[in-house]
Amino acid sequence: MKRWVVITHMMVVSMLFPCKGMTQELIANAGLQVSEISRTQARLLFTMRLQQWPDDQPVKVFVLADTNPIHVNFAKRMLQLFPYQLRRVWDRQVFSGTGQAPITVATEKEMIERVAATPGALGYVNSAASLSGVKQIAIY
Repeated sequence: MKRWVVITHMMVVSMLFPCKGMTQELIANAGLQVSEISRTQARLLFTMRLQQWPDDQPVKVFVLADTNPIHVNFAKRMLQLFPYQLRRVWDRQVFSGTGQAPITVATEKEMIERVAATPGALGYVNSAASLSGVKQIAIY
């Protein structure tokens, strides 16, 4: 019983405080005129509530699967939301007909390729990923 409590405690702590070595970069299509956004703007973009960039270009959001550790860490650290909160917002918009969910990609490599090829695209990758063809967006 004691062993189970310790293991459960370790799992909870690791979920609440993910590894500091795993940091993400917000990336966008290289043609985008934006170089930094606020955390609030990032939340609005990733919850699909802000659908245009300041230059009226439509936003295309790409995300990794809900259970991907990079996605989990991005949601918690960069957006300060839990992944289930993002999923709940997306599902509500889709099922009510008021919006859509972001495009889910399978890997970081696919994320970079799709963001690089899509005007107005926004996504994220692990900071160790090669960022050819995309630009990094700072969050302040």
